[in-house]
Amino acid sequence: MKIIVLEPLAVTAAEFAVAVEPLKAAGHKVVSYDTRSDDIEELQKRAHDADVLVIANMPLRREIITSCSRLKMLSVAFTGVDHVDIAACRERGIAVSNCAGYSTQAVAELAIGLMIGVMRNMVPLDNDVRRGGTKGDFSQCEVSGKTLGIVGTGAIGQRVAAIAAALGCRLLAYNRTEKEEVKKVGASYVDLDTLLSESDIVSLHLPLNEATHGLISRDKLALMKRSSILINTSRGGLVDNQALADTLASGGIAGAGIDVFDMEPPIPSGYALLHAPNTVLTPHIGFASQEAMRIRAKLVFENIIRWMEGKPQNVIVP
Repeated sequence: MKIIVLEPLAVTAAEFAVAVEPLKAAGHKVVSYDTRSDDIEELQKRAHDADVLVIANMPLRREIITSCSRLKMLSVAFTGVDHVDIAACRERGIAVSNCAGYSTQAVAELAIGLMIGVMRNMVPLDNDVRRGGTKGDFSQCEVSGKTLGIVGTGAIGQRVAAIAAALGCRLLAYNRTEKEEVKKVGASYVDLDTLLSESDIVSLHLPLNEATHGLISRDKLALMKRSSILINTSRGGLVDNQALADTLASGGIAGAGIDVFDMEPPIPSGYALLHAPNTVLTPHIGFASQEAMRIRAKLVFENIIRWMEGKPQNVIVP
């Protein structure tokens, strides 16, 4: 089979070679591109004769999928798949697997880091020091002792809960189903409105789908304490980001740490969150630790091997 990797996987050439060696040893051809393209015609040219495609977080639109007459399997080097036209894959009988779990530790650590960064005013203080200033009027708050509300208690939410418990947080959780692992670290499950109104920190860890799109609306933000902060390392579309920027500007909440937006960076200069006060913004890098990239490269090709063996794993579309 011909396996085409449509974008770089952020590992060294040596690490990539190790990850694909089992496929090459079995006689399969692996073609990889070291540049990312957003041009549909270019992507169609690259992908047209693939039996298997590998992507990370680049959008894979219907036009590309339907132009690949031989395509049988898509291995997504990412956890979320909302950037893929899954309906087109289903229609054409294309199996889809993701890389669930590769970045659990990386994203959880960034979420905790954003909490600390916002509450200790690290970014504005860094700027002040470079201008010859001192701590000025910037407040300093500890994470320990605060109530952390975790919205979504899958693998990443569970890891955030464990770290936050070690830091001395009181934990509230919201999820469709309650997880014993989260209860074991001391979390109490509550409804979303209760979590938003009682938490000092709200951290989002949900997938993006029809049910969760815009979940944190203007009305939901209004439930939060004026002293609270919002952390989003999950999906930008979970939040009405214009409403979030307005809420921050009016002092409705105290701050936000945001790694994901309703578009991929670069973010246009007029985007409201860029001008909102008391924010720490990162360019969708929660998943991108060196350690996570190595795990991901191994897993994305393991998914292909398991599918070839008739034992698919990390299945999104069977």
